[in-house]
Amino acid sequence: LSPSTLKMYVAAIAAHHDAVDGRSLGKHNLIVRLNPLGSPLVPSLDLSVVLAGLQRCPFEPLESVKLKFLSAKTALRPALTYIKRIGDLQAFSVNEECLVFRPAYSHVVLRPRPGYVPKVPTTPFRDQVVNLQALPLEEADPALALLCPVRALRIHVEHTQSFRSSEQLFVCYRGQQKGKVVSKQRLAHWIVDVIVLTYQFQDEPCPLGMRAHSTLSVASSYALAHDASLADICRAPGWVTPNTFVRFYSLCVEPVSSRVLGN
Repeated sequence: LSPSTLKMYVAAIAAHHDAVDGRSLGKHNLIVRLNPLGSPLVPSLDLSVVLAGLQRCPFEPLESVKLKFLSAKTALRPALTYIKRIGDLQAFSVNEECLVFRPAYSHVVLRPRPGYVPKVPTTPFRDQVVNLQALPLEEADPALALLCPVRALRIHVEHTQSFRSSEQLFVCYRGQQKGKVVSKQRLAHWIVDVIVLTYQFQDEPCPLGMRAHSTLSVASSYALAHDASLADICRAPGWVTPNTFVRFYSLCVEPVSSRVLGN
């Protein structure tokens, strides 16, 4: 039943029903839950704060940071740049057919592991492939290169090669599970933790209700702000129609540097 139909039934019943727990029937918690508030119009995180935090300690210098920070930063960049679910990120592989660095590390191609079935099974394979462009070192803004996703991937693969026992890109970096594939739940924790840390190390108040799934809203909304077509936005996560994006993921955002997210 639609919310409007339920509201009509509630109004009809409330007209002949006493208050429950001191509240009218229409304001009772069990009734209100049937029609929760709509999706937020503003993002739960400020992308400019997150990107600024990724350019600082403890995420730089990337060659010498702890594996937890290296792994989390590497996972967050494609999550923010492309409209990918946690399951899609977990499916990436270091197999030579799935991870291809182009000459001079100009860009990298990421493909999911063989046999991976995305949440939307009808998503074409070409839309599951990610092509990350390198960010060149510029004299005007040399710090921009610290956000280069190709650089992060290269260092991550090099630093995990000695202990990894799985071909999946993201593996556990400590404990008894070290080297084994990281679960989707743990990968989601990485995403949330790295976002929270970027706020904390800049003395900024952490966003409320932050979830790894929030990056899907942020990535798709910033893509639209940078003039990406609705068709392209819907193709990446496998949304069948633009209604899914408009109803549940669209946020009011301000464009950031196209050099960072435009790749």
